[in-house]
Amino acid sequence: MNAHPKSKLQPLVAVLWFFCAFGVMTDLLFAQRMPEAAHGSSVASRVALAGKPDDYAGWETCAGCHQAESEAYAKTVHARAGDRVNDPATLKVGQAIQAGSSSKPASVKGCETCHGPGKAHATAEEQAAGDPAKEKAGTRLIFAFKANPKENSERCLTCHITSRQQDGFAHSQHAAVGVDCGECHAVHLVNKGEAHGITRPAQAQAAFHQVPQLPETSRWLHNSLLKESEPNLCFSCHGNVRAQFALPVHHRAPEGLIKCSDCHSPHDSINRSGLNATNWEICVKCHVEKRGPHVYEHPALRVEGCAACHNPHGSTNRMLLVRREGRQLCLQCHSGFHHQAATPHSRLGFQTSGECTRCHVTVHGSELDPNFLR
Repeated sequence: MNAHPKSKLQPLVAVLWFFCAFGVMTDLLFAQRMPEAAHGSSVASRVALAGKPDDYAGWETCAGCHQAESEAYAKTVHARAGDRVNDPATLKVGQAIQAGSSSKPASVKGCETCHGPGKAHATAEEQAAGDPAKEKAGTRLIFAFKANPKENSERCLTCHITSRQQDGFAHSQHAAVGVDCGECHAVHLVNKGEAHGITRPAQAQAAFHQVPQLPETSRWLHNSLLKESEPNLCFSCHGNVRAQFALPVHHRAPEGLIKCSDCHSPHDSINRSGLNATNWEICVKCHVEKRGPHVYEHPALRVEGCAACHNPHGSTNRMLLVRREGRQLCLQCHSGFHHQAATPHSRLGFQTSGECTRCHVTVHGSELDPNFLR
């Protein structure tokens, strides 16, 4: 007796269900939960000796007092860029000189790469023996990144000047208003929120839709050593933008689906608003269906960009439009409708059809009609 056709299909269906479930679980397992930079910055790190070789204390001397900072630093790319500074066998400038080594290191690695020679500081702190006044005086014997923003940033730009992403920071808007690298980045993150020392209420959008969050240490290591994740770090200064993202229609930055740096360059850009690309090019990286090229293009798109019609951060209107009624938005530029010679519409004729996009449907560009008609 022949088996029922459904009984033959059941094993096949079960196998298909297994592979589908396996594929979904694999995607979830390897999903990029906290997006990081697609391409890391290119940095040439080789810091020359500052002062005499005997002025350097070495990695272990710094770690003896600053244990938390040294443990955090050892996990970062800064530590991996040089020799293994968390390895006790690592060559240290001070030990090499004391041992009478004839070969002097050509560059500095470890804490003293950024903070400068630390032997005088370490000796002063040791001799202070708990005296607050002497300990405070000892802190002045090393660069502690408590100088003015220009001097603080110059320390970082000693190496990061070779990167296309940071080489123009000295001419950026952030540098102009006194923001240094340490305001956003932490070379050794010890306490979460150390950027500003305040706690802010979570945004409402995150309660409804939020991507999975990484542990704070992993987030910090894989997110350009930022003290806090985007966009919260940016919102700490840009409160007006935070309010725009709280509007009903907005790009999904508060939910964690995109980042501020996906569109803006915090270090430097020759484009308006610090955009990573010129004009509308930054928008069509995601909205590829609007890119074109089109035979007949909307001039406003080429001249002013997408922001001529859309609010990029948030809006109370559909599709992030700057005006609630679409035809009122069009009339901001196309104001000659009462002239019969300028347009086929009569003075009140265009109102009979309602919104302009009922006829001019391809407002971003058309391959068939110069008036973007159906």
